[in-house]
Amino acid sequence: MKITFAEAKPSGKGLLAVFVSAGRKLGTTAAALDRRTKGALARAAAGGSFSGKHGETVAVVAPAGLEAATVLLVGIGEAKALDALKLEALGARICLAANAQRAAAVEVMVDELLGAKTPAAEAAAEIAFGLRLRSYRFDKYLTRETADKKPTLAAATFRVAGAATARRAWAPLAAIADGVDFTRDIVSEPANVIYPGSLADACRKLAKLGVKVEVLGEKRMRELGMGAILGVAQGSVREPKLVVMRWNGGRASDKPLALVGKGVTFDTGGISIKPAAGMEDMKWDMAGAGAVIGAMHALAGRKARANIVGVVGLVENMPDGNAQRPGDIVRSMSGQTIEVLNTDAEGRLVLADAIWYTQDRFKPTAIVDLATLTGAILVALGREMAGFYATDDALAGQLDAAAKAVGEPLWRMPLGEAYDRQIDSPAADMKNIGGGRWGGSITGAQFIKRFTNDVKWAHLDIAGVVWAEKDKPLMEKGATAYGVRLLDRFVADNYER
Repeated sequence: MKITFAEAKPSGKGLLAVFVSAGRKLGTTAAALDRRTKGALARAAAGGSFSGKHGETVAVVAPAGLEAATVLLVGIGEAKALDALKLEALGARICLAANAQRAAAVEVMVDELLGAKTPAAEAAAEIAFGLRLRSYRFDKYLTRETADKKPTLAAATFRVAGAATARRAWAPLAAIADGVDFTRDIVSEPANVIYPGSLADACRKLAKLGVKVEVLGEKRMRELGMGAILGVAQGSVREPKLVVMRWNGGRASDKPLALVGKGVTFDTGGISIKPAAGMEDMKWDMAGAGAVIGAMHALAGRKARANIVGVVGLVENMPDGNAQRPGDIVRSMSGQTIEVLNTDAEGRLVLADAIWYTQDRFKPTAIVDLATLTGAILVALGREMAGFYATDDALAGQLDAAAKAVGEPLWRMPLGEAYDRQIDSPAADMKNIGGGRWGGSITGAQFIKRFTNDVKWAHLDIAGVVWAEKDKPLMEKGATAYGVRLLDRFVADNYER
């Protein structure tokens, strides 16, 4: 998607989008066009159900007196209620309407009607961000798609006074969108394309943005004593990888923030094999790692003024003759032993070694991990929000505020000694599942907590939100890249100087 910003005069060709507020009040540009057409736009707006409500659109074949082929009226609702999320949603609606018109390009007239809270130039950048996010589509394997189903919109020009200001506001948003799309791509790919080695190669691409990328293979992991992650990987012919990504945008004396992701590139459940129905979805069991990788892409792309280390544990969980068995006991890098009662509770084993390695090597100020850890979190929260756990109230508040700001909601879940006791084992220091059906997301979090070594820590169980089963305002159904924007905002609000 090519997005540009220019001064307010339109070219007069193709599809022209203008804004209308609640009560069919035409914006400055729309009103000027209406005068040129002797009230034709106002009559078109009044002729149907269009009222100027936020997100409503109506396409009008351009009346005599206009050069544009079609005018798109876009409702913004009450101008004073517009915030960043609503501006993004307007961009998404313009993208959808333009594709419905089979338009290759759209010009969007952003005038002072949008300046009730946000200056027009900044509003133009936010609208462009929503349009860019909604334009994403993973279709590389579609070879027989009919032309009428393919989106046609390839370019958008935002006409606004102060285009240079809009371009400056757009630059960091474009970098964030690049990170989001990068994550959507790797999460959408099938497991025969994305596996530990190829995902590590994808991480290496971040080097061009200035990220220092280091890949640890099985030999080095064995030397470090990472028995937990190696136990998960031993049933696969694919060698596991631990990838370390470092962005040093802050002061040399600043301790880094650590982001850690679960990257199980395909999860059969191992010997505790999953049912066949729906197992194909487990290609996205690496979406926690995907979010960390995309966040590092975004942070580096916009040159974030903070020190961030991203660590992702990449494995494939398969059930061959060498696979880990229920009842096996493994020794983690921390020295703690784990009785593996269910090989399908593997993500916490991956995180155990990845988090211990991270805190031991980098001494971070805090650790935030993301993982498609449990089905139990879907039982608790459905697909509407992620659950999260935190050992520090201030850290929890910062994450919650960032989640609200970008529209990726979180709900804080409890930790407690009673839950922790449920993972005690008579045969080892702990077992990898609790004692029954209940509280599975909580006992999973308690397990991970034992490897944080008392560093401030938060765990995001994102199993319900990384894949959308139907279209959403800013995306088609599929990979959501949940967590990329959240982490970026969290860093921007709390770690940048």
